[in-house]
Amino acid sequence: MRLVLLGAPGAGKGTQAALLKERYGLAHVSTGDIFRENLKNSTPLGLEAKKYMDAGQLVPDETVMKMVGAKLAELENENSKGFMLDGFPRTVAQAEFLESKTKIDGVILFSVDDEAIVKRLSSRAVCKDCGNVTTRLEHDKCPYCGGELYTREDDNETTVRSRLKVFHEQTEPLVKFYRDRNLLLEVDASQKPEKVFADVVELLDHDKN
Repeated sequence: MRLVLLGAPGAGKGTQAALLKERYGLAHVSTGDIFRENLKNSTPLGLEAKKYMDAGQLVPDETVMKMVGAKLAELENENSKGFMLDGFPRTVAQAEFLESKTKIDGVILFSVDDEAIVKRLSSRAVCKDCGNVTTRLEHDKCPYCGGELYTREDDNETTVRSRLKVFHEQTEPLVKFYRDRNLLLEVDASQKPEKVFADVVELLDHDKN
């Protein structure tokens, strides 16, 4: 099974990816992880991306696509059970590139109202000790290890609204792109994570039958 996880920042894609990986044995392919891996290993693509990042610029589509293409080729060689792409594609150009490289079985759209996302992300907190992500609406300390919580710099309201604007401009066109290909599976991601996951499983299992 080859999936694309689509949704605005804070829609819960990472949480659902972890659950889907456990249930279906799919590889979780995050563009953030791919970037970090290439930067850590100082690959030619990593060094190329670093030039743009150091200058405060967006890494060009071409470089991102090369990184993702290399990762997909690696997974093909491993004969994995499939994968989930999280954070890619972000644009129609990237989606067309992906289409030329592999067959996608489904695109899960995690739909959440913008105001709900602003509230969710601006209350998000990370444990300094174990890295667990939680919310200040529910916890003063990390519920797993009791560690101190802190708020990421990009989880303030102004930055969140800016990220949502970019999502609507660049990534939202992918909804039509994949709906036209009859690949879009939409879930209400404003629900509790366990309910969202149950809805995703129902859609995927129904789609396989």
